[in-house]
Amino acid sequence: MKQANREKLIAHSIFIFGCILVLYPFFSILFLALSEPGTRVSGFTIPTGIYFDNFIKAWSGGNFSSGLYSSFVVVIGVVSITILCSVPAAYAFEKLDIFGTTPLFAILLLGLVLPYESLIISLYYLMRDFGLDGTYWSLILPQIGLSIPFSIFWLRSSFKTIPISLSEAAMLEGAGRIVILIKILLPQIKPAILTLTVLLFMWTWNEFLLALVMIQDADMRTAPLALSYFAGNKRYGDPAITAAAAICVALPVLIVYVFLQRRFISGMVTGVDK
Repeated sequence: MKQANREKLIAHSIFIFGCILVLYPFFSILFLALSEPGTRVSGFTIPTGIYFDNFIKAWSGGNFSSGLYSSFVVVIGVVSITILCSVPAAYAFEKLDIFGTTPLFAILLLGLVLPYESLIISLYYLMRDFGLDGTYWSLILPQIGLSIPFSIFWLRSSFKTIPISLSEAAMLEGAGRIVILIKILLPQIKPAILTLTVLLFMWTWNEFLLALVMIQDADMRTAPLALSYFAGNKRYGDPAITAAAAICVALPVLIVYVFLQRRFISGMVTGVDK
């Protein structure tokens, strides 16, 4: 009994220590954002007062309304199209007896190890040749292509945990491939799809280099790119206002994670006990 209590104490101590490590940077920036403008703080400093004017100045000075709009347009396009393409592809790779799926899947996995930084110049000229540079499509299309390999890999692993007997039983009842996918298999992998949605949302929202190369119009800058220009502008060099701007940019990701937290964790552990 004492051994069990000791192990529980150690586990809780490690958990609390990990939470402190994760939450320390966030609360440091939050407290800095609420501090009096012009004050110089370092480390974890609790503000003497709450100054919401920092958020107002950051919002108006950094043009974050258009930045958040641009980010949402790109995120919605990337996440929705990626999932719509990846679900049937992963289903075909795992559940359908198609010739050549193994070498095709191996080629697809190259997208997981190939750094897209090495492709950014080629992507720019490709988008320019198609007349898409400076548009939202120049951000959406490349990120779809970069996200699909991981998405198919992720969803194929989820499909693999579903017994083949479910599909066979449905086929005996006269169900077709599409009906089996939509009515039988998709409900089984819903946590994995929601987890993938959160991951794609975070990756797409935080994308910076692609937007920096493709977008020249200030009104079309994504939120991270707008934050970069805002933080580098000497007129808004106040650390408290810059921290408030960073909170504005990070808040949508935090909200999405909080609302989908249970599904996210469920999707992460799907198949562990199988």
